[in-house]
Amino acid sequence: MSENQTKYTAKDFKSDQEVRWCPGCGDHAILNAIQRALPELHYDRERYAFISGIGCSSRFPYYMNTYGFHSIHGRASAIASGTKSANPNLSVWQITGDGDAMAIGGNHFIHAIRRNIDINIILFNNEIYGLTKGQYSPCSKFGSVTKTSPYGTIEHPFRPGELIIGAQGKFFARSYDGNIKLSSDIFVAAAKHDGTSVVEVLQNCVIYNDKTHEEVLGKENRDDRIIILEHGKKMIFGKDGNKGLALDGLKLKVVTIGEEGYTEDDILTHDAEEMNPGLHMMLVNMQYPEYPVAFGIIRRVKAATYDDQMVEQIAAVQATAKIKCVDDLLNSGATWDVE
Repeated sequence: MSENQTKYTAKDFKSDQEVRWCPGCGDHAILNAIQRALPELHYDRERYAFISGIGCSSRFPYYMNTYGFHSIHGRASAIASGTKSANPNLSVWQITGDGDAMAIGGNHFIHAIRRNIDINIILFNNEIYGLTKGQYSPCSKFGSVTKTSPYGTIEHPFRPGELIIGAQGKFFARSYDGNIKLSSDIFVAAAKHDGTSVVEVLQNCVIYNDKTHEEVLGKENRDDRIIILEHGKKMIFGKDGNKGLALDGLKLKVVTIGEEGYTEDDILTHDAEEMNPGLHMMLVNMQYPEYPVAFGIIRRVKAATYDDQMVEQIAAVQATAKIKCVDDLLNSGATWDVE
């Protein structure tokens, strides 16, 4: 996708619509991060299309000064796929929540990823259905007390990263609403990736699931409970920068540099571009308290995209086809005159 000569700012991507999310909702920060990211891509504004399903996050297209489509529940992946296939030159962004994407929209979601269609999926994960007033979602923690699980949900939740890699995902990253710079940097990288990119953003719903991520993302303990991965850099974290991830047989192990004989050389170096998804799967599945939760770009590998191959296939068929237009089609095969 070629660059333009216009220099946009974040303000250029803000629509004239009043943002109607609840005060304190994490969606505001995600919107801000995307509006900061788009000017860095240097694409014509008319090349952007934001497609959403149903949910609080799905109001997103109204707030973007771009093309947009507020679609129906669970069908954003299908409509985003069709949009990209019909106009491969567009930069297509799917905005979805953990319920919209992985419950009613689950089938469309995994197959968009499997096909590797060049769309950017931003998955807002607040572990609840917010718009419909607090039912548990496919990502709600086991035991969560909600409007539809008053005695605690007995379902085991999806881990989005595990599902995405299992669906042959080529790009998966994770951020959180409180870190706008990290989110913005990831969104730029996701847009530049050729193929389906999925960015899970841990987001807070102040009304129906407040502080669901607080155990990990609370300011007091965050540095010791998360790790921000960077390709080519050691997997080191902690307030003092002295903790890291090492391999212990076939498992990851949290170690302290300088203790038990561990040195920085023993700490794993993050390789987001490794084709084998084994270590990436371990990273996306890390959970506190045994491990820190991984953020940043966890997996980013190259592969042929559905839309590129579709364009190539159409061109190849057209080059050898005897039928070039509708008239050719109507006059092909057996024909007759009606007197």
